[in-house]
Amino acid sequence: MSRACAFVPLILLVACSQPAPVGNRTTDTDTANGVAAAPPRSTAPVTPAEPGQPGGLPDDKTPVAEARFTPDSAQGAANVVQTYYALIEAGKYRQAWLLWGGKGAASGMSPEAFAASFAKFGEYHANVGAPGDVDAGAGQRYVTVPVQTYARLKTGAPMYWRGDVVLHRTADIDGATAEDKAWRIKTIDLRTAPPAKAQ
Repeated sequence: MSRACAFVPLILLVACSQPAPVGNRTTDTDTANGVAAAPPRSTAPVTPAEPGQPGGLPDDKTPVAEARFTPDSAQGAANVVQTYYALIEAGKYRQAWLLWGGKGAASGMSPEAFAASFAKFGEYHANVGAPGDVDAGAGQRYVTVPVQTYARLKTGAPMYWRGDVVLHRTADIDGATAEDKAWRIKTIDLRTAPPAKAQ
């Protein structure tokens, strides 16, 4: 399948920097009272692999198309993925959950369980790549969007993943509602990936 790669520079760098929560720090007084001091948290940035490197997004240098995209286009699907990860990073888990198909049901989790699955992270980010072509058939539409996610656990350990988000929508057919015709997440397949190589 060929890729609609003209949009990578527009959407590749959607990750935002947000400091991890400071939390409660253990003082020397706590240690003197028999409470073990917490290990120091890492302050080094979580650095994902660069495009074209193992664990990174595809390295695409195609010029950016200046045409506006429509919500039902492949770029419209990628915009949903971008919004999804921005909501997660902002801690707006219910809104992110609703971007899954079936008003959240396709996630396989309740909104509470979905939010709880991110509780172990102090920070969570994503880079979103260029979407593939729209796969059309029998009144249904699908698009695959590559993603690179990276996070830091509250323990301080960095984590990196690379994979794909598959989005689905119904074509403009009789009986399809506005929700049916909107891009929604069908599956997310992430695999552990290496961090950026040391320079």
